[in-house]
Amino acid sequence: MKNVSLLCLITLAAGLTGCSVGLDYHRPAALPGQPVPEKFNESVSGSTNLGIWKIAEPAAHRPRGEWWRSFGDAELNRIETLALTNNQNLAATAARLEQAHALVTEARANYFPQLTAGGTPNGDIDRQRTSFNSPVQGRASGVSHTYDTFTAPLYLGWEVDLWGRVRRQAEAAHERFIASADDLESARLAVAAEVAIDYFALRTLGNEYALVTNTIEAYRRSLELTQNRRRGGVASDLDVAQAATQLHGAEAQLPDIKLNRTQIRHALAVLCGEAPGSFVMLTGASMAEIVPEVPPSLPSELLEHRPDIAAAERRMAAANADIGVAKAAFFPTMRINGLAGFQSVDASTWFDWPSRFWSVGPAMQLPLFTGGLNRSRLRVTRAVYDETVATYRQTVLTAFGEVEDGLVAQQLLAEKWNAENAIVIATRRTLEIASNRYKSGLVTYLDVATAQANALLHERTLVQLQGTRLTASINLVKALGGGWQISDVVPSTADK
Repeated sequence: MKNVSLLCLITLAAGLTGCSVGLDYHRPAALPGQPVPEKFNESVSGSTNLGIWKIAEPAAHRPRGEWWRSFGDAELNRIETLALTNNQNLAATAARLEQAHALVTEARANYFPQLTAGGTPNGDIDRQRTSFNSPVQGRASGVSHTYDTFTAPLYLGWEVDLWGRVRRQAEAAHERFIASADDLESARLAVAAEVAIDYFALRTLGNEYALVTNTIEAYRRSLELTQNRRRGGVASDLDVAQAATQLHGAEAQLPDIKLNRTQIRHALAVLCGEAPGSFVMLTGASMAEIVPEVPPSLPSELLEHRPDIAAAERRMAAANADIGVAKAAFFPTMRINGLAGFQSVDASTWFDWPSRFWSVGPAMQLPLFTGGLNRSRLRVTRAVYDETVATYRQTVLTAFGEVEDGLVAQQLLAEKWNAENAIVIATRRTLEIASNRYKSGLVTYLDVATAQANALLHERTLVQLQGTRLTASINLVKALGGGWQISDVVPSTADK
């Protein structure tokens, strides 16, 4: 009858394990008090057409693709592959992901009974002496006893998850594992973007170096021409001095460009996991002429696969599960404990069948007074959850700001590039006219020097602006969480 009662108690306890205290997780609104706009429609004037609204549903699992291939640069493709394979920050983040995965397995282990062999408090083989004053074997018999004990035990312990504490712990560990996976994707995206930015910065400096070098050669020829004209009595010493000043001023620009190129090349080497001294890039490659255009009517759901948003959302879910764990501490804890094995005072009969022993039964613990410990822990978990909600919403707001800034920058930089290109054409024509007039003796060399300075200034500005456009394009891709498919672009209402 007792065995039947014990079996019924264990069965009842197992049936109650479907209960879980704490609220099941429901994703809060991404933007407090308002849904998320369906499209990015920030105009240059600053007005916004928010269009239809929708609920944000982070989905970092969506494919991002090798977005850098849209720039059409084979050397960039090679370096991106190298960095994503060898970058040590990515290796460290991947190791943290493995740690999170192991913690999930650890948390789920509590679902199952724990079975341990051996390890008694006094050892498996123990020599004991009873007290002479023992009420059982001491004074009652007038003697003390010394004897050996040989024990081979098996311990069984299982927590009956009455209130869902174990399930909530496993849930929290699982959500943090997913967040760690999203962190790895965030790190990959950041490394890929930084590699592309540094790569195009290096190519921009290479084009500047070539431009200044060619300009120096042109200035050198102008100085020779001016010196010849001075010897012929046509030009003055002032003309020669101005031509020399132009030449040396251009030569002084080269060391700064070289230094910047060296520093950026070293930064690329570190990103690729290589020693700066051994890092080699393909020489002769020029700046990419392709600046991928991002349609201004991209759906805002692209932000849903931004890995930092997804990671923040998963950490909210983990924090919500932690609240359930803290609430479970207010309720009784039930464990099913078991002990079985062989025990004897004689080694020769240690494993004989009559030496067997066993015990099994439930153990209940009920927190009666903890000095406010459980309440404090519950307050902490709720405050942590509120923090993760605020962090998630701030991440979403930041993402929208970055995308809107990127869309405006894309448009305005394209307009500026077109205007600067027209200025370069005009300065080249001005320099040509000034040079011809100087050769004809109609103007002094000051007019030529002024035209040369303007031409070099605006040509360098045009080269730098191309690099800035490429960087802005990369930052916009990063803000969108990676690449996108053509099917992601939904025509706006104005286009229909």
